[in-house]
Amino acid sequence: MVNRSMLIGGVMILVLIGIAVAAPFLAPYDPMAIDLKGELEGPSSSHPLGQDKLGRDILSQILYGARVSLGVAVLVVGFSVLVGTALGAIAGYWGGAVDGVIMRLVDVLLAFPGILLAIAITGILGPSLFNVIIALSLLGWVGYTRLVRGQVMAERNKEYVIAARALGAGPLRVIICHILPNVMAPVIVEATFGMAGVILAESSLSFLGLGPQDVPTWGRLLQEGTQFLLFAPHVATFPGMAIMVTVLGFNFLGDGLRDRLNVKRWA
Repeated sequence: MVNRSMLIGGVMILVLIGIAVAAPFLAPYDPMAIDLKGELEGPSSSHPLGQDKLGRDILSQILYGARVSLGVAVLVVGFSVLVGTALGAIAGYWGGAVDGVIMRLVDVLLAFPGILLAIAITGILGPSLFNVIIALSLLGWVGYTRLVRGQVMAERNKEYVIAARALGAGPLRVIICHILPNVMAPVIVEATFGMAGVILAESSLSFLGLGPQDVPTWGRLLQEGTQFLLFAPHVATFPGMAIMVTVLGFNFLGDGLRDRLNVKRWA
């Protein structure tokens, strides 16, 4: 039976990916091209979503902004999953002092509010796309570490693991070939929700002026639009809708995958 939530979310994300990849061909204008004569003009036949305070085409900026948001999300979540899975598997399998060191580091990082630490890091390093990725990656892996550690601890003493050890498989082979394939379902679900979280975080940093300044981003568009809500609401409305639809798409997909894989979300 087709999971409706997963289908809707999957279609939304596939459309978004297509838009991001084809942005140079779909965008009617250069997203950074200035046209002061069209300052804050509303939607029209030549500019379907209107123009911003410098006359730049909002549709083109949103299309290119999709590339930034998806690119940051993929890189941050990919790094977080790799590091978090590796450290969680090590901590959960060996336990003892190794587990203690890794989990104390996780506890220390979890003591800091994630978005505040990201703001501090980007504020120190300066606003750029690379610095946003660094800031969001520094804390992104800790949740996956906790999740994988708990799953590995539940699996490490099961019969199939004991049998693999009895046949002479080393710890690395046991972890990679036997345990991890059986614990990745919740990681996949968590990564899907994580994509939505990273997109929101990146938009928040851009809204605060800490995101990249040389490329269009949804957060910066939204921030610029808040100055003109009373007489040019389109400047903020359309970027806000882009963020909302994207986050909803990943949440729908995550909900569907959770139901399909029969996974309980890690609290």
